[in-house]
Amino acid sequence: MSNVSFLNVEMDTTLAEAFPEVDPGIDPFGSRVIIQVRTAKGKTKGGIILAAETKDTEQWNTQVGKLVAVGPLAFKSRTTGEPWPEGLWCEVGDFVRFPKHVGDKWQIAVPGKDGEDALFGMFNDADLLGRVKGDPLKIKAFV
Repeated sequence: MSNVSFLNVEMDTTLAEAFPEVDPGIDPFGSRVIIQVRTAKGKTKGGIILAAETKDTEQWNTQVGKLVAVGPLAFKSRTTGEPWPEGLWCEVGDFVRFPKHVGDKWQIAVPGKDGEDALFGMFNDADLLGRVKGDPLKIKAFV
């Protein structure tokens, strides 16, 4: 039996709610990128208020985010500064998948949303796993 459980909470969330406009407060150096992690909601579609532990579990286990900043060497040769031959893997505004146990993560309070924080992560450009082609809200967290 696997120790992995699937967090499947039906939420009525928009992209604007999942990725609120928040300044991460940091500009990345070199080849690093900043990803805003999807914000977990505290209430189900049916109006049930979720326990803080459930919200935190979803927030910290989510591996989908929005690319919000890139360092000056991101997606470029480290020696020449020229763009990679295959071009940019993704651009600011794209939704991406990233590894769970990599990167430096921090929270910033969402302006006007008392008690709600936006989660950000800084990763090396080569650590990103792929661009999300569909709705980033449809991808669920495995715990």
